[in-house]
Amino acid sequence: MQEAKVGIIGGSGLYQLEGLTKVREVRIKTPFGDPSDAFTLGHLEGVNVAFLPRHGVGHRIMPTELPSRANIYGFKSLGVEYIIAISTVGSLKEKIRPTDIVIPDQIIDRSTLRPNTFFGNGIVGHIAFADPYCSALSDVLYDAAHKTGARVHDGGICIVMEGPQFSTRAESELYRSWGADVILMTALPEAKLAREAEICYGMMAIVTDYDCWNEVSETVSAEMVISNLLKTLETAKKALKHAIVNLPAKRECACSHALENAIITAPELIPDKVKKDLNIIIGKYIK
Repeated sequence: MQEAKVGIIGGSGLYQLEGLTKVREVRIKTPFGDPSDAFTLGHLEGVNVAFLPRHGVGHRIMPTELPSRANIYGFKSLGVEYIIAISTVGSLKEKIRPTDIVIPDQIIDRSTLRPNTFFGNGIVGHIAFADPYCSALSDVLYDAAHKTGARVHDGGICIVMEGPQFSTRAESELYRSWGADVILMTALPEAKLAREAEICYGMMAIVTDYDCWNEVSETVSAEMVISNLLKTLETAKKALKHAIVNLPAKRECACSHALENAIITAPELIPDKVKKDLNIIIGKYIK
């Protein structure tokens, strides 16, 4: 039974979603440990939604420690087909200003300490990840943000850094030289895991600062990030509601069959425990 069609991962400052009806909380146990917090299930404009605060209520979990495998597994077990991630980002370009919204389409991975796959322990799979964000979902997110009157950027390259410290000036300038648009500490491994789980993944990135490359602006701080986030949060929530009701009724993107030719291991060689643990992800391909 599908308990939710849309999953929402709330980032810094977004710990709940107003407007949900028939609300209930569920805690899910997974083979990868506990998710960040309880999932809040409810109806939003007639759509079944599951909400999860990425860092836990009260922001208790830092980016490196996020139980991303448990989070995505939890969404999959609820039947989620679309995940909309809300994240705060720093801008690496003058034209992308604090309080703008970016709908990114590419990622450069600079994280180093995070488990980033459901595979291993006797099973090998290689998904295509050339386009890390679902383009169909991203189009809906852009249209929804645009309707709110926000300054929104269609597409952009994300740098995902390990953190929890912010960048040095040298790092910030390096990322700018690569053509990156924004920088953040999440998005990965979420996007990789969502693709392995055959869930469409898109991001609404809220710009809170100019990172540290822009010496004219204030030095980035947690206080600045939260201040600019709060200015933009209501707009992001409105965009989120627009997006949820305008998602395609049927998925026709490649995300829905990303594992079709990805699993390399012969089925008879996959350990029974792995088959059982990953059944909700690989079950339609491996019996």
